[in-house]
Amino acid sequence: MATRFGKYILVVLLLSTCYASFAQGRRNMPLGRPMYRPNYRQPAVNQTPIQRVKMNYISIQLALPPQQTIKFQTLYRQYEQEMHAVRILKQLNNSDSQANGTEQVNKNMGYERELVDIHQHYTDEFLKIMPPEKVSLIFKSEDKFNAELLEQYRNKRRQQNGPSPVPTN
Repeated sequence: MATRFGKYILVVLLLSTCYASFAQGRRNMPLGRPMYRPNYRQPAVNQTPIQRVKMNYISIQLALPPQQTIKFQTLYRQYEQEMHAVRILKQLNNSDSQANGTEQVNKNMGYERELVDIHQHYTDEFLKIMPPEKVSLIFKSEDKFNAELLEQYRNKRRQQNGPSPVPTN
């Protein structure tokens, strides 16, 4: 009797685990339109803790209703993913392994244009779901968050390295 009961428990646990993992798989799927860069395959990774904090910070600053917040967060994740993909390509182009020259400079300018195009596209998309003042607040909050994060990083480095020596004359 105990082994029979144990088998049922095992089957139920296995089915519930499969169901839970299947349900979570669609979380990172893009909604609506395909990514701006059709040849770039979107990685199926979760957000980093910093990205989650940044998303929450911006959402709090915007103070949107729940339905609008969901739409915003979906669009913002897509925006962040596309910007991140181009930034990686730009970093690779500017690495020491790449030859310097006209081609490298032209690629760099192309990546800069692509970043601006993505920014413009998502600004237009944000304007479809919220007023211009809120869209402006997205980018202001993003800059404020990044500045605060950088300041915290600098403070942590100072604490680890100790006080800087005072120059003597």
